[in-house]
Amino acid sequence: MIIIHATFHVNPAKHDEFLTELQPLIAASRKENGNVSYNLYKNTENDNIFMMVEVWKDAQAVDSHNQSSDFTSFVGKVKEFLTAPLDVKAFDGQPVTL
Repeated sequence: MIIIHATFHVNPAKHDEFLTELQPLIAASRKENGNVSYNLYKNTENDNIFMMVEVWKDAQAVDSHNQSSDFTSFVGKVKEFLTAPLDVKAFDGQPVTL
């Protein structure tokens, strides 16, 4: 599995517009082949910091997602909403039995 954490530092003046623009990407991404989960979380200490936590079956699913029209459209305009560069971290994860 591939786990991605994408952190967004959103301009407070663009907060609502950011969330509106992101909704189609979230809905489409959840329907993609190889998507396990795709969830947006708001920082509990700062209302303008969000993290998208994505879980994908494999690297091929991530590559397909990164080429999707919903993803490329959002990436093309995301900078207009941010006060800091987008911070993306990817991890190779495997389920663990506890």
